[in-house]
Amino acid sequence: MRAPGALWAMRRGRATRKGGPWLRACLVQAAHAAARAKGTYLAAQDRRLAARRGRAKAAVAVAHSIVIIAYHVLTEGTVYCDLGGNSFDARDRQGVAWRFVYSVRGRRYGVTRVLQAA
Repeated sequence: MRAPGALWAMRRGRATRKGGPWLRACLVQAAHAAARAKGTYLAAQDRRLAARRGRAKAAVAVAHSIVIIAYHVLTEGTVYCDLGGNSFDARDRQGVAWRFVYSVRGRRYGVTRVLQAA
């Protein structure tokens, strides 16, 4: 038996509440299109989230990012500058190197030299 309140402490997905359902559908459709683009920030975000959370939740998260981008472009009058498809890898180069080493070790290859940080 669970402790009292433990059910509410668990993290679950939430439905998007505010806004019209037609707008939500359009934004998710735009998120799917952005996920298919090559070498963009939104495509990289979709790949990262879909691996952990699933396609549907990743699409909603990318749709949310599109709303945030549109808000800042419209309110501040700025031009959207895409960070690129490798922006997540560029933030954590050493983590990328270690994930590569672990994936190679998982295939039963010996790793004698680890990549040095540049």
